[in-house]
Amino acid sequence: MNKDAFVSGQKTLAILGGGQLGKMLLQCAQTWDINTKVLDPAADAPAQHLTHSFTQGALLDYDTVCSFAKDADVITIEIEHVNTEALAFLESQGKTVHPKPAALRIIQDKGLQRNFYAEQQLPSPNYSLFDNAKAVAAAITAGTLTYPFVQKSRKAGYDGKGVVLVRSEKDLAQLLDTDCVCEDLVDLATEISIIAVRNAKDEVVCYDPVQMDVHSDANLLDELVFPASVDNTIASKAKELAAQIIRAFDICGLLAVEFFVSKDGQLLINEVAPRPHNSGHQTIESCITSQYENHIRGILNFPLGSTKIIQPSVMINVLGEPGFSGPVVYEGLEACLAEEGIKVHIYGKKETRPMRKMGHITIIAPTVEAAKQKAKWVKQTLKVKA
Repeated sequence: MNKDAFVSGQKTLAILGGGQLGKMLLQCAQTWDINTKVLDPAADAPAQHLTHSFTQGALLDYDTVCSFAKDADVITIEIEHVNTEALAFLESQGKTVHPKPAALRIIQDKGLQRNFYAEQQLPSPNYSLFDNAKAVAAAITAGTLTYPFVQKSRKAGYDGKGVVLVRSEKDLAQLLDTDCVCEDLVDLATEISIIAVRNAKDEVVCYDPVQMDVHSDANLLDELVFPASVDNTIASKAKELAAQIIRAFDICGLLAVEFFVSKDGQLLINEVAPRPHNSGHQTIESCITSQYENHIRGILNFPLGSTKIIQPSVMINVLGEPGFSGPVVYEGLEACLAEEGIKVHIYGKKETRPMRKMGHITIIAPTVEAAKQKAKWVKQTLKVKA
């Protein structure tokens, strides 16, 4: 048999993390009969029923991760907060690990990320690193740090957590007392994201940019528009930078690159995620190849799939309504399902709470404007309550 031949059911893919991203990744893995196993701290993780083998355990525990993945052929993640020392050991034992532990260590730390971009001469906001809130306040007093700026915890931040906007002295009480990055507040025109994909043959493809609108209360992605309404120069430059970044990190599989677009036309890297990403959900219905399929293609060193758009789309997160906590109820779901072009994804979380991410909805239409109008109706119709 050709050593490169694919044998159905003979590849074992280990995924660290069993949330909604893992669930959608498994849905793609099943189509190619890839044997899968999932590790997640939660006994009721959304991905638990779609995998061949589910293990409940801590993603940051060295022994747990090593034991879980020791019989896998390929190891990947759906969340960055995992034990990189365990992944490095597994890599040293001949396992294929994507993203590579060396890259993941940098990405886990926003300070190391900023230093990496500076070393690679990649454009990102001006920044300084601090050990704690006292050091930040001292820098303000000394005049080396000026308002307005954004403080970000170096580790463990996600979905807007670990981020503080400091416009004036009155905001100093909100400072995070931890190792942090403080960076210039960009005069934003918009925010966009590029999903880049790479395989071990160094083939790279990039999806068209998506435009991201952030929820003012939850400080997480509320709506994305695909493709983004930016000019071709910005779109092309963003794709070039995303390809440059994924190669610089030596990552196979996906790398989501979030960019700030300033009002004076600058394109600045915000942060990256080496896994399937919220800004790529719409590719399931909107593109020839979804981000999930392309991640599998990349980590297995298969040819990469086409990123061409079939139809424009708008994606909205399904968030728990304020004031409701408990067993989840979806009001207005049937009305949404009755409409053409509305694709509902429920993640399987049994309990809702205010602003918890419970699912997403992609609206596909012949034009972006038509999708936007229908998305507005969906927001008014679907309510997540208890």
